[in-house]
Amino acid sequence: MAKLSENVICVTCPKGCTLIVTRDGETVIDVENGCKRGKDYAQQELIDPRRMVASSVRLKGGLHPLLPVYTSVPFPKPRIPELLALLRKIEISTPVTLDQIVLENVLDTGINIHASREMKVVTG
Repeated sequence: MAKLSENVICVTCPKGCTLIVTRDGETVIDVENGCKRGKDYAQQELIDPRRMVASSVRLKGGLHPLLPVYTSVPFPKPRIPELLALLRKIEISTPVTLDQIVLENVLDTGINIHASREMKVVTG
């Protein structure tokens, strides 16, 4: 396979360096314009891109109709639409505590979905 060079914007820190990545297939050969963290990011981004996902699920019995949620660790980028479709189908009931696990091992990834806030039962 031929060597390929491409630009990747590193988001590891606020600087947002443009990395010039040379690779042969899935093997990163060289990364220019970045620090060690940028090189690690480029390898991860090209082989297995992942993102933190923040969304919401429906909430029954709370002050608000939706509960904000997030992934415990970065989620595989190609599967994010599948995750969001699943979250649209979920409804949980109050009470909910901050960081409570809403879904365990979502889509068999080993990643949990957590509540971003506390929500008490609304009475009356």
